[in-house]
Amino acid sequence: MPRVKLDLPAKILGTFLVPVRITDLNYGNHVGNNAIVEIIHEARVQFLRSHQFTELNAGGVALIMNELVVEYKNESFYNDQLKVNVFCGEITRVSFELFYEISVLRDQTNIIIANAKTGMVGYNYEEKKVAAITGELREALSCQH
Repeated sequence: MPRVKLDLPAKILGTFLVPVRITDLNYGNHVGNNAIVEIIHEARVQFLRSHQFTELNAGGVALIMNELVVEYKNESFYNDQLKVNVFCGEITRVSFELFYEISVLRDQTNIIIANAKTGMVGYNYEEKKVAAITGELREALSCQH
């Protein structure tokens, strides 16, 4: 079976710090695959908050995730301070891609822990249907820091 290989876009939206909690560890005493999903969720929420958005109101539209891909690279451990670079990929009328590069600085070396991608869709919870991405959200996604 071929391995997943994510190519990170050039457009970086920001860098966010997420500490590894004791509850992120699995029986192997390293960060579990489920915790990586929570870590990218935290980075996404930090990105949205940096633009005064939430997942329920991102410039006038709610967001739901319709796709998740994770490419695991290395172990991460309790007390690691993870750096999550968030990138924007393709943007359509109702959706957009976010890419994540999770790394840690250990012994003066930057170690990539995982790369990930989420597909995010605009959503109207009252109408229970997909909704267009607003101009305000598009502007936040086009920012380059």
